[in-house]
Amino acid sequence: MDIIFIDDLRASTLIGIYPREKAMPQTIEISLRIGTSTASAGASDDIRDTIDYAVVVDRLRAELAARHFNLLERLAEYVATLLLEEFGATWVRVSIAKLGMMRGVQRVGVVIERGAAA
Repeated sequence: MDIIFIDDLRASTLIGIYPREKAMPQTIEISLRIGTSTASAGASDDIRDTIDYAVVVDRLRAELAARHFNLLERLAEYVATLLLEEFGATWVRVSIAKLGMMRGVQRVGVVIERGAAA
């Protein structure tokens, strides 16, 4: 298995359970490890033979702009499912952090790993 990675993608989104979090977008940071075979793309040199990270980033930005999630855990599950089901990843690690949420804490977040259904 090969891994495509996207690190430190920053985006604004509505996330949280408190009224102020539901009203004002917050900056989150997403890092991904996407398990897939890159052998075909390595041989063909054709973007259609791999997971296009630019398409992944654009899709994530669109989803974050259109949705509200109460919990980082739910957002992480949503991203993992998207990558596994729509992009054909075999395995994913999704790391999502809220930045500057609490005084004296740089970031809080969650990391999950999921595999495709057998």
